[in-house]
Amino acid sequence: MKYKQDNYRVIQKDTLAKDVFSITINCPEIAEAAQPGQFVHILPPGHTLRRPISICGIDHEKGTLRIVFIVKGEGTKEISKLNEGDCIDMLAPLGHGFSLKKNYKKIILIGGGIGNPPMLPLAEKYGKNSIVISGFRNAEAVILQEDFIKTGAHTFLCTDDGTMGQKGFVTDILKSELEKEKADAIYACGPVPMLKSVSEIADKFGIYCEVSLEERMGCGIGACLVCACKVKKDGEEHFAHVCKNGPVFNSKEVIW
Repeated sequence: MKYKQDNYRVIQKDTLAKDVFSITINCPEIAEAAQPGQFVHILPPGHTLRRPISICGIDHEKGTLRIVFIVKGEGTKEISKLNEGDCIDMLAPLGHGFSLKKNYKKIILIGGGIGNPPMLPLAEKYGKNSIVISGFRNAEAVILQEDFIKTGAHTFLCTDDGTMGQKGFVTDILKSELEKEKADAIYACGPVPMLKSVSEIADKFGIYCEVSLEERMGCGIGACLVCACKVKKDGEEHFAHVCKNGPVFNSKEVIW
């Protein structure tokens, strides 16, 4: 299945932090096809443009997807008003996800703020072979830590102001961990400055790295050309589209 559009039922809704919500959706055919790093495109009630939201959980047995998002505008505000039993207009699964390698013995997953949700399916996939480094502005913004711990991953938490976990940035912990032992790969999602720093550190240590980018989207399938980003491949620069070619890219290909 490439992707499918339909109305799907919300079976669970939770508030994780201020303006941050978790919604679980019953969608067996989409859950069967979805991969870590992909996203869904949701049409908010009363709106004409869809909103892209990364996939936070994939349950093949139950046939469900979980999304975690922050309210940023009127569209996501309307989505946050949906409750258990309501139907959600969703186009999914979309985009190019993270590369999954069975032979990886140690991977490092890095999430910045609302970039943490797409790291959870990877932590569930690699379990004790993964290190999760989560960064947030402050204690009030912290989410999903119990979920990450349940996967068996070795977890680190840091906040900009030190109100929870270690004070500092995810890159501080990343460098410290790599100095102890090299990793097979680094996967990251979060603000562009963070991703750029993670990419530079990966280059320094000679480690394969993939990053998940965010851009404003219109169609979500590569037709409207809104979400262009500059990349380089085979020595040449060109524009790719985050919704279709991404959102996950090899960090060496991204022109920061």
